[in-house]
Amino acid sequence: MTFDKVLRLLEREMEADDPWRLNANPFEQERHAHLLRLCLAEGAVGNALEVGCAAGVFTAKLAPHCQQLVAIDVLPRAITRAREQAQWPHIAWHISDVRDLNATNPFDLIVVAEVLYYLEDTGQMGDAIEKLTRMLAPSGRLVFGSARDASCQRWGHPAGAETMLDVLNEHLVETERVQCRGASIDEDCLIASFRTKSNLPD
Repeated sequence: MTFDKVLRLLEREMEADDPWRLNANPFEQERHAHLLRLCLAEGAVGNALEVGCAAGVFTAKLAPHCQQLVAIDVLPRAITRAREQAQWPHIAWHISDVRDLNATNPFDLIVVAEVLYYLEDTGQMGDAIEKLTRMLAPSGRLVFGSARDASCQRWGHPAGAETMLDVLNEHLVETERVQCRGASIDEDCLIASFRTKSNLPD
């Protein structure tokens, strides 16, 4: 699936009142609960980045626990809707592809969930992961979530959780992994937290 086709698909999905049923679906609520718990495993966060904020459902849950939060999405409509959900003055909103993102200050936390599989191939996914890991502060953490490889491939994407977790483990140190399942065959994802290698206990 080309990235232009992905963008058109996402634009159509964003027209729904509750895109991807992030508010109504118990599976999505459980997924967000696991994401938030891993994000806050060490308490409040200084400078955070959320990649792919969509309609801002998770942004609104994370923002109260951050001193500063940068939320990006490739869709202008997503940023507009997310601003309505998460109205905090310490959130900076950017319309940006993760591949084009440039940050001047390192992040204490990066959250990247259900977004990397939209890239065109595993090479681009790996490049995005490498770029994100370079944006982490020396004591930084990254929380990742994705549907599994099999689900993503059924949807026409090149890869999902297992492939990306292997790449992440080349750059960072995994500290916890959670499997989240729902009623549907497609409601099956892996969520994991990582530390930078310089953030390991002696």
